[in-house]
Amino acid sequence: MKFLYSDTQDYVDPAYDFINDRNSPTRERYWGDVYAHELMKPAPYDGLLVSMSAIRQAEGVSSSKVRYSTKEEQRMLRDGARKFLRYDGPAFKDSMLMGDCGAFAYVDHDKPAYSPEEVVEFYTEAGFTHGVSPDHIIFDCDLANPKPDEVAPATLARYKITLANAQAFMDLVRETGAPFEPMGAVQGWSPESMAQAAVHLEHMGYKYLAIGGLVPLKVEVIHVVLQALRKAIKSETKIHLLGFAKADKIHEFTGYGITSFDSTSPLIRAFKDAKANYYIDSPGGGLDYYTAIRIPQAIENSRLVQGIKRGIFSAEDLQRREQKALIALRSFDRGEESASRTLTAVMDYHRFLVEGESEDIARQEKELAKMKDMVGRTLQDAPWKRCKCDVCSAVGVEVIIFRSSNRNKRRGFHNLGVYHKHLQTTMENAQ
Repeated sequence: MKFLYSDTQDYVDPAYDFINDRNSPTRERYWGDVYAHELMKPAPYDGLLVSMSAIRQAEGVSSSKVRYSTKEEQRMLRDGARKFLRYDGPAFKDSMLMGDCGAFAYVDHDKPAYSPEEVVEFYTEAGFTHGVSPDHIIFDCDLANPKPDEVAPATLARYKITLANAQAFMDLVRETGAPFEPMGAVQGWSPESMAQAAVHLEHMGYKYLAIGGLVPLKVEVIHVVLQALRKAIKSETKIHLLGFAKADKIHEFTGYGITSFDSTSPLIRAFKDAKANYYIDSPGGGLDYYTAIRIPQAIENSRLVQGIKRGIFSAEDLQRREQKALIALRSFDRGEESASRTLTAVMDYHRFLVEGESEDIARQEKELAKMKDMVGRTLQDAPWKRCKCDVCSAVGVEVIIFRSSNRNKRRGFHNLGVYHKHLQTTMENAQ
């Protein structure tokens, strides 16, 4: 089972100054930055997924969904995605480079933002090894398996559009001799409708199916969907799970013959999860999670800045406490400060974050007590000292500090590496 990471231009400055919190004076965005597969060896994933909606802005699609500039799009299509992503070395020559349409970007529209002709052309020009037919997301998944005439017309329309696009896409791949392996997108409003869609795609000639609409589904519902699919399709038909947000539950899905899946979860949780920010191998097997230590920049954090503007906080006092917390944590890492005094310094600063968020005293105290327990566990176990990955070996305690993109993304890279290793171990144990 291969793990693909969805590219969202996640790279870091390799010469970032953590003490002064600033980029290298000679840093050039992208050109001087490094991707996770450049920073870490081995690469923390088996391939990359690039969404068309992140590259090319379509009419009516919000520009906030597009991360690439016009110049970057042109460069990618001129040089090819593999070279643009610097994923073209000998170590990556057999790695998957997959394209999809990024259907979330146009989920509120009546039809997909890109035609099959545009998509085939894009995948070909970018040099992808695999490409998914243009789909239209269906979020409903009714385990009662209602019939087509029992579902909303808009839902049925999305189902038909996805299948019609898949047929046109396959026809174009055959006509043009496109150099990538076509993947048929599966959408449906129930396990049975998704299974029927999969069978239709097989009849069209697809040997690799990409299962969509999984992001909001609970683990138990995904199991039912995959059971229905596997019962309906050929055993040799390959399956990819699109946007598999339940990545930490992958050990439950080893029996479905899944060939690949993509997820951003390990990286995203580094800076969006409330408590599980840092992954580490559990001594008993599996994964364990730790809370990153939040020491935001006093004059840049929105909550703190608002407090300063309202006269609740003093900028000078906040900066003094901020520096005290950072100094204590780095001293602790060197063995020159105790965990208890470090925790006191960190929580003394963290209190202002909580006060800036709520005026409810009881709620503040409850939140502070919870955070104190989580940060105390992080300090007590010091998981970054146990990790030998390239990130933790290079930056040490900085990886556990929740502060600035360069730290947070590095922690995300670390998480990808730990997760990738966990997946490999899971698959070995399942054999």
